[in-house]
Amino acid sequence: MQGQTQGELNDEGRHQARQVAQRLAGERFDAVVSSDLKRAVQTAEIIAEPHGLAVTTTPMLRERDWGSFTGRYIPDLRGEVWPDDIESEEDLLRRARSFLAYITATYPDKRVVAVGHGIINKAVLAVVAQCPMREVQRMMNAEVRILSTSAVAVAATTTAACTAAAVAGAGTTADTSTAAATAE
Repeated sequence: MQGQTQGELNDEGRHQARQVAQRLAGERFDAVVSSDLKRAVQTAEIIAEPHGLAVTTTPMLRERDWGSFTGRYIPDLRGEVWPDDIESEEDLLRRARSFLAYITATYPDKRVVAVGHGIINKAVLAVVAQCPMREVQRMMNAEVRILSTSAVAVAATTTAACTAAAVAGAGTTADTSTAAATAE
């Protein structure tokens, strides 16, 4: 459970980041925003390089804080009681709403690539789709999903039903959009 440890991309991670960069090479975007964790910054830099863009970092896109479970091997945790120091789902969703408000305010009418981590990306998707996180399809490493942040205006609440299929299919863009990529 890497959580908020810095980590670095290994050869496979760099390869995946280059694949995302190739996929986005023909796209126009105005900014690249990344988690401030090194593995995400490295991914964002690879994506931003062909476009000549600098990477802006934010702790809002950090992975979930696993508290005292950080650094533990997931199969070894079977049957253990979760400690109180793990970041709650409510806190993740609050952080996701803050990130979306930041993107909307900082980059109005811009296309932004956001590089985060699996669980915070899932929280961002849940806020945009207004559904519980458990209904959002998990993002894989180097996966890209295109989101319209015009939906952020209604994302102040998180109580609405959706399905994983609806979130997975959220591929339309508006003037302000975010391409979310996962770095692990």
